[in-house]
This record gives sequence, structure tokens and C-alpha cells, in this order.
Amino acid sequence: MVAEDLLEHNGRFPSGEWTGFFLQPPSTARHWMQLRLTFQQGTLTGEGSDRVGAFTMDGGYELNDGRCWWTKRYTGRHDVSYSGYNEGKGIWGVWQIPPSQRGGFHIWPAGMADPTQGALTQTEDVPADASGTRTMTRRTFIGR
Repeated sequence: MVAEDLLEHNGRFPSGEWTGFFLQPPSTARHWMQLRLTFQQGTLTGEGSDRVGAFTMDGGYELNDGRCWWTKRYTGRHDVSYSGYNEGKGIWGVWQIPPSQRGGFHIWPAGMADPTQGALTQTEDVPADASGTRTMTRRTFIGR
């Protein structure tokens, strides 16, 4: 059990639910993962699951530069080393399974919009004028 007063108070490292993905070349597909992380006095611990299976995480983080590192241990399987940075939009970086498998990743606190997405686009049909005519026009709204 983690004492609440020992949890990290820096907003970049909230303990709790996180989400994100890893990339496994040569595919460009996102492989989603769900995580529960604890940040406490420079130590990162957690657990989660993804398409490979259930895993635990143990590592650390630095408040001054946002550097993060951990080992992801799949239950009954292999380990994966992660190294990255948190610049306020989650943690991004590189994973590696020695000697030569590697790819990128990005995780962020659940509830935060996906920081890897640019502007959102939505198209809808709206009346062309206020006279009540049935003529429709397409408008595209772009936002963040």
C-alpha cells in the first residue's frame, strides 16, 4: 500500500490510470496498452496489459528534466526496457528488447486527450440559409 502523502505531487507524474501505445516496426500500427502507474519519490512502479499480455513495471523518473526509465516484465515471458521523457504531454521515447528489437512509445494519463493527435476535424450538414430551404451545405470544423 502506498502512503498518499508520499505520492508525487508534480502534475506531469500523476499516479493512477494511464493509456498509450507502442510501435513495433516495420508496422506503423499502434499497439494500445492500459496501465496503472505509481510515481513516488523518483520511483515508478505499475502494472498493465496490452496485446502481448499482462505485465508489471519498475523504474524511475527525474523531476528536473522529465527523464523516465523502466523495465516492463510480461508475466511468464520476456522483459522490455523503456527510456523516455515527460515534457507535460505524457511520456514518450523508445523501448528495446536486446539485442536488436526496438520501437517507439507514448503513454499519458487517462482522461488527457491523445497528445499525438493534431487538430480534430468534424464535418456536418447544416442548412444553407435560415429561410428554411432544404438546401444543405457541408462545413468542416477544426479544433484542438
